[in-house]
Amino acid sequence: MRFRHRAAAGFATLLLPVAGLVGLASPAEAATSATATYAKTQDWGSGFEGKWTVKNTGTTTINSWTVDWDFPSGTKVTSAWDATVTNSGDHWTAKNVGWNGTLAPGASVSFGFNGSGSGSPSGCRLNGGSCDGTSVPGDEAPSAPGTPTASNVTDTSVRLSWPAATDDKGVKNYDVLRDGSRVATVTGTTHTDTGLSKGTDYSYTVQARDTADQTGPASAAVKVRTTGNTEEPPPPGEKINLGYFTEWGVYGRDYHVKNLVTSGSAAKITHINYAFGNVVNGQCKLDDSYAATDRAYTADQSVSGQADTWDQPLRGNFNQLRQLKAKYPHIKVLYSFGGWTYSGGFGQAAQNPAAFAKSCKAVVEDPRWADVFDGIDIDWEYPNACGLTCDTSGPAAFRNLSQALRAEFGSDYLVTAAITADGSSGGKIDAADYGGAAQYLDWYNVMTYDYFGAFNAQGPTAPHSPLTSYNGIPQDGFNSAAAIAKLKAKGVPASKLLLGIGFYGRGWTGVTQSAPGGTATGAAPGTYEAGIEDYKVLKNSCPANGTVAGTAYAHCGNNWWSYDTPATINSKMAWANSQGLGGAFFWEFSGDTTNGELVTAMDNGLN
Repeated sequence: MRFRHRAAAGFATLLLPVAGLVGLASPAEAATSATATYAKTQDWGSGFEGKWTVKNTGTTTINSWTVDWDFPSGTKVTSAWDATVTNSGDHWTAKNVGWNGTLAPGASVSFGFNGSGSGSPSGCRLNGGSCDGTSVPGDEAPSAPGTPTASNVTDTSVRLSWPAATDDKGVKNYDVLRDGSRVATVTGTTHTDTGLSKGTDYSYTVQARDTADQTGPASAAVKVRTTGNTEEPPPPGEKINLGYFTEWGVYGRDYHVKNLVTSGSAAKITHINYAFGNVVNGQCKLDDSYAATDRAYTADQSVSGQADTWDQPLRGNFNQLRQLKAKYPHIKVLYSFGGWTYSGGFGQAAQNPAAFAKSCKAVVEDPRWADVFDGIDIDWEYPNACGLTCDTSGPAAFRNLSQALRAEFGSDYLVTAAITADGSSGGKIDAADYGGAAQYLDWYNVMTYDYFGAFNAQGPTAPHSPLTSYNGIPQDGFNSAAAIAKLKAKGVPASKLLLGIGFYGRGWTGVTQSAPGGTATGAAPGTYEAGIEDYKVLKNSCPANGTVAGTAYAHCGNNWWSYDTPATINSKMAWANSQGLGGAFFWEFSGDTTNGELVTAMDNGLN
């Protein structure tokens, strides 16, 4: 990528050990595999704040948890977070929400609530066991029901049925859980779930409850996709349609992960590159922790429709990406390191590729967000050549770095790279061993844009993303076809090459000539940076009035711009298909319209 923008004190906690939690491996196990403690964290006289902490002290993973207790008359929960809290009179029940039900051995999770009154919890039971961590004397918890089956699937509903659970005293009813959250309690072994979204994936499990109100382990899950085409995932073998999401876009651009949903783009892409992680002292490093992991989202801002809470383990973009993947399971997310601004650290990384790769994997697999990322993307601008700074690592450095990344990440992760598209003789493609490195990488994002722009302030005006050469092009080899041909000649398989598209234009001012090749006096005004403007702005402020080398251009007043439109993107995708390329990618989401017309054009053109 060529450019990069930056844009409560509490009371002492009193722990009251009140319970142990049943491990969910089987109903016959003793209920000593987890503990729960209660704390009154604040008290303001007429009310208080309480917190339960559940910890898995066993050796097997807990898949869900339920805490229930009694409050004396006059004490009640008024609001809660990080758990679904219900009551029947003075008996209160808290169940995990979708994201915090699974606890690995040694892990813990807390949920909190505000209450009124002054009472303390009593009569506590956890997952059907007594509060001391044993099962209710003389009464075993129910077995797990059989795996549910789905039938009568429509756009908005599904009918579920399951084999009955067993219990020594009898099963009273069943809790039906959708994506880990209870949606119904029924007495029989069938349920029709309604109010669903069309073309959406859901996961259902069932838990039995006995006459003593003990819950047994959850059944195995059944995956269900409602009918309808709104969010159909790409079929196997479809071309890659990858977009970059910028970490800093949540600031001035006010572009968030949820925009991928509201624009319709999430249903049409296959991969997201999250940009950028930094490279410092030859090591991968998280850049802006506030944007990535800490920023709190309100319910209306979030993908899930659930508001972040002050004490949840992960917020920010990473948590929103987690929610996006839950809603659109076909999307894979890669963590991209480097970029124009952060490529200076790669030279030092190349001195010890194994240590660099190890540091990158540690960031990608941080336990707070290990489920978010499916791979890593390296955006080194440019190995053994000059970008913002000049690198002298040698032609083998990029290959060695790629080999170390593949060795460290293995075959289960995607490992990709954004690379130069300089197809000139002796240019940047010739400076590094991209052919040799290709064997270690899943694909290259070939940055076939930013060839020309107002960084040459006097012009000549030229399209910044030409697909082919044309008479009068300012530099031979500065076009997509030349770059792709050169990479193929170096042994890179066509299927490992993605064509790059810019969702922005580059422009000059002081231009009198409508056709390309005119002189200029400087960069045209832009919203964020002179000489650059988003497509969503240019399509209205300076509509295209010509095409050259497969890219649109526009002359309006004294300004001259070049950018891609849905029509030129459609032609470029047809060309990519004819070349046998693996697909295409774009920089970056926020330049598109609110209805995602450029992403749609890429999706239509590739498929």
